[in-house]
Amino acid sequence: MKVLEAMTSRVVTVDMDDRMPVLQNILSQAGFHHLLVVEEGKLQGVISDRDLLRTLSPFLNTETESVRDSETAQRPAHQIMTRSPITIEPNTLVKDALTLMLTHDISCLPVLDGDNIVGIFTIHDGVRSLI
Repeated sequence: MKVLEAMTSRVVTVDMDDRMPVLQNILSQAGFHHLLVVEEGKLQGVISDRDLLRTLSPFLNTETESVRDSETAQRPAHQIMTRSPITIEPNTLVKDALTLMLTHDISCLPVLDGDNIVGIFTIHDGVRSLI
């Protein structure tokens, strides 16, 4: 089976300067776990829900919150994203995509046809295709 048959074709893209509250809102409202960061229509990076959790200070909204803690909650996407993500083409075999994900310990692969984003392949997509 090819990635094209298993991938999620509905993707959410954000701009490099979109801030944490916007990113959090998109993830919570849309039910996605990954956002693709674009600049002038070209993929620049990936942000996972885990990236956002890692970035947020555990002291936010507590008595010990500092200015630095609240500033982390306003970081732009380009400071949080994984740059130059590993990508695949639609005709990549699911087995090869999963192997790539396991090798690099990543949970998604943007699917590109040339420079055009056509989808995203996640671990969930891979498991679903195998079942």
